[in-house]
Amino acid sequence: MRVRDLNVPDLASPEFTQALCRAEKRIEEALLVGKISEHSLMYNQIEILSFPIAVVMTSALNDTFLKRRYATAEAKKASALLQKEGEKEKIIKVALNFNWKIRAVKTGGFAVHFSDFLRNSTASFREKEWKLINRRMDKGAVYLTQEATARLLEEEVRRYVEKKLEPEIEFELPQSIAESIERLKQLLETRKVKFRKEEMPKEVVTNAFPPCIHQLHKDALSGRHLSHMGRFTLACFLVHAGMSVDDVVNSFRNIADFNERLTRYQVEHIAGERGSKERYILPSCDTLRTHGICQDMNRSCNVRTPTSYYKREIYEAKTRGETQ
Repeated sequence: MRVRDLNVPDLASPEFTQALCRAEKRIEEALLVGKISEHSLMYNQIEILSFPIAVVMTSALNDTFLKRRYATAEAKKASALLQKEGEKEKIIKVALNFNWKIRAVKTGGFAVHFSDFLRNSTASFREKEWKLINRRMDKGAVYLTQEATARLLEEEVRRYVEKKLEPEIEFELPQSIAESIERLKQLLETRKVKFRKEEMPKEVVTNAFPPCIHQLHKDALSGRHLSHMGRFTLACFLVHAGMSVDDVVNSFRNIADFNERLTRYQVEHIAGERGSKERYILPSCDTLRTHGICQDMNRSCNVRTPTSYYKREIYEAKTRGETQ
C-alpha cells in the first residue's frame, strides 16, 4: 500500500510525525464526538497526508462500528466544508469525481441529474423535501441549493470512505503506527464498555418486538446507519412501549452520526414533552412497507401497527406464564 507515492514503512520517518498524530486525532474525534475538526490551512499538507494514514489505521483496527463511525465523520466534515460560501467550484469538482452530471445555475444552486439525486437520497433521506416529486425538475435535472447538494455529496463520500476501509491490513506496520493503533484500540474498548452498559430497561419486553422494530433496534445498537424514517419509527415505538426518554436516546448512541442534544430534542417531541405536548402517532404497517422498513412483506404479522403486534405478543407470553 502506498500513501501519496510513499510506502507505508516510510512513514516511520520523523518527518511524518505530525501527519501520524493528526491521523490518530481524526479517528479519535470520529470515535468520541462523531465529527472531525477542521485544520488550519497552514497545515494543509499534514491534513492531506493524515487521511490515507487514518484509513490504514482504521482498517488495521478492523472494527465494523469504528469503520462506519469514521466514514460518517469524514463525510460530515466534507459536507460542512462544501456548504461554505465560495465553494461552488469545489462542489462541482468533487461531484465530477463521482461521475455526477452537474452544473451550476444562475439562482446560486445546482442542477443535478435525477439518477445522481435518487442514488444518494432514496436510501438515506425520508423527509418529504427529499422526495423527487417535491423537487423542481426539468429535462432530467433536479434543482438543488448548495446546502442540499453538499448533503447529497456527503452520502457519496461516506460510501467512498467505507469502501476504502474494506481491505484488511495483511502486512507489518511501522512501530509508530502500531503504537497509535494500540492506543485507539484501548479507547475503542473503553467506549464499547460504556455502550454495553446503556442497554434497554428490563420493563421493555424486547422479545415481543415485531420483526421491523427488532431489526431497527438491532441495527441501532450495532451502530448501523438508519434512515430518518427508521429512526423516527424506532424512537416512536420505544416511547409507546414505555421506555424513558433517556433510554430511548441511549438506544441511538452507537450510531455513527449520533448527536445527543438533537436526538434528545427530537425524542422529547415524539414523547409529547415538547411542542403540542401530544405523543406522535407510530406509522402504520402500510406506511412502513412504503418506506422499505417492513420485514414482513407477506403480512404474516397480521396487524396494522407495530404496537398491535407488541401488545399481542406480551399478552400471549403472559398467558403462557413467560412474563411477570
